[in-house]
Amino acid sequence: MIQTLAIIKPDGVKRGLIGDVIKRIEEHGLRIVAMRMMLLSKERAEFFYAAHRGRKFYDSLTSFMCSGPCLAMVLMGENAIGRWRELMGETDCTQAAEGTIRRDFATDIQKNVVHGSDSEAAAIFEISCFFNRFEISA
Repeated sequence: MIQTLAIIKPDGVKRGLIGDVIKRIEEHGLRIVAMRMMLLSKERAEFFYAAHRGRKFYDSLTSFMCSGPCLAMVLMGENAIGRWRELMGETDCTQAAEGTIRRDFATDIQKNVVHGSDSEAAAIFEISCFFNRFEISA
């Protein structure tokens, strides 16, 4: 079974979308095997998004991710990365397919409610940013 990181971003938490997102995760056949609500520090957000350092959206993205609490989760299931990415939809909500989280709930390209790992290597790194192996009930 594959694991992936999922985050409900500050805009999703603030708008009360946690229940809606979790319901979709479970209906999509993915299991939540770890969960933590947290307020990211600027340093943690910069470390987490280090792959985007130097891009024009990096500073606004890291500031946004520190603007309020977020909910980090480890999801597990067959092809969890691909299934979670399909459920999230395209980063740009105007390009996301009907019925995806971002199409239904996002307000713009940055305030797009959720984050998900884009590969197995990214999932391993991203999960380790939020959880240790003893916190995951796989």
